[in-house]
Amino acid sequence: MNNFELIAQGAEARLYKGDYLGKSTLIKERFEKKYRHTDLDTRLTKDRIRAECRAIIRAKAAGVATPAIYLANLERRCIYMEYIENATVLKDFIDKSISKKINVDRLLNFIAQGLGVLIAKLHSKNIIHGDLTTSNILLRNIDEEVDFETYDATNNFVIIDFGLAWIESSAEDKAVDMYVLERALSSAHSEIPFLFSKIFQIYQEYYTNKSQCKEVISKYREVQSRGRKRLMIG
Repeated sequence: MNNFELIAQGAEARLYKGDYLGKSTLIKERFEKKYRHTDLDTRLTKDRIRAECRAIIRAKAAGVATPAIYLANLERRCIYMEYIENATVLKDFIDKSISKKINVDRLLNFIAQGLGVLIAKLHSKNIIHGDLTTSNILLRNIDEEVDFETYDATNNFVIIDFGLAWIESSAEDKAVDMYVLERALSSAHSEIPFLFSKIFQIYQEYYTNKSQCKEVISKYREVQSRGRKRLMIG
């Protein structure tokens, strides 16, 4: 990690920023889990790195903006990928915009358009993100005083952190993916309760296979019902 700066650490990985082959680069290092057997930990880590890279490449092919992958080093447990310049975490952007209480309806429509289209593209290609939250979405090249009426939302949303992603065609898994997003929004952005319904509406409009989308909607209602029961029972 020479010449790379540690910028974040989570439960699964460390993130470093630096230059690789003259490009601004983010290294994601999946560190060793001491509580697991060494051989098992090595195998699981390699599998997760491969799955993450496959999901990112497939998402990009589906027209979803993601960081470009420069190198996957299985032995060093690292992925070298593009560092997205001039970007803001969507959660921070929403919090800052909502605090100003200006053009809130236009803001909601802007975010719903961006997220609804991108998630529909993922699910239409059977890509499950696994951790859809506004902390895993970046907005790039966007001004604080953006004109939501004229801005093309879909060009500036970048989905990151495919560490829990996998390829799956079942309506159940897509429904759970949407439910994870709904719970994340209700927790992080309770001041805008209608955001998820707007995202889900756009999602349905842009999902390419309409009969498959109906299955996802049906499964989502089942998943949502089960989730509410768990919350009531505790």
